[in-house]
Amino acid sequence: MNLTSIPALQDNYIWTLNNNRGECLIVDPGEAAPVLAVLEKNQWQPQAILLTHHHHDHVGGVKELVEKYPHLVVYGPGETQDKGTSHIVGEGDKVAVLGLEFSVYHTPGHTLGHISYFSFPYLFCGDTMFSGGCGRLFEGTAEQMFISFQKFNKLPEETLVCCAHEYTLSNLTFAHALWPQDAEIERYYHKIKELRVKNNVTVPSTLACERQVNVFLRTQDIELQKNIGHKTSPLHEWQIFATLREKKDRF
Repeated sequence: MNLTSIPALQDNYIWTLNNNRGECLIVDPGEAAPVLAVLEKNQWQPQAILLTHHHHDHVGGVKELVEKYPHLVVYGPGETQDKGTSHIVGEGDKVAVLGLEFSVYHTPGHTLGHISYFSFPYLFCGDTMFSGGCGRLFEGTAEQMFISFQKFNKLPEETLVCCAHEYTLSNLTFAHALWPQDAEIERYYHKIKELRVKNNVTVPSTLACERQVNVFLRTQDIELQKNIGHKTSPLHEWQIFATLREKKDRF
């Protein structure tokens, strides 16, 4: 399988996976034009679309793509039913495409119905986890997002975190400001700065990397808790997560 990120809109990535027969799947097509250009250039035949949630920058291209390729199967959560989804899927379901079997996880927080798809090593997590950060809580709660992160954290360390936005530098700038004494965060912050100066893509990352640099996966760390003002640890971890999200919102 070959993984490709297609830049779209302001800072979105539309993901594709293709096999050696020229078949592919498309994840969260926020607009159709860049996808159609890549399909035509490579002579790929799309087999399915995977949608993670209902926001326009993830579903805006579905209608045009299905008009061009009427055979396309569109998988998505219930909240995308009016966005072109033909097959509603949720927690515990399996999606078979391109010879792969994707497990579906309900990962609310960003939206209430948000789902993610995992077939090792690929995790298509939409706007739940970003490299170095997490999605904004538009509909769900910090506790829901924390639980979603714990689902991801049980996956193998080689998992490729295929998130939907180029937010890595913003997230690492926040993490470095919050925790300047952490050597791994500092190292990765400078690496990402260099990549972005050259306009290079910073994702996918690996779950092993995220466990080191993503503060939202390190809520159990006493040093981090002290840095955000918790001298003792009476709180649940999701409350630490909530404090981090609030600080990122104001950063």
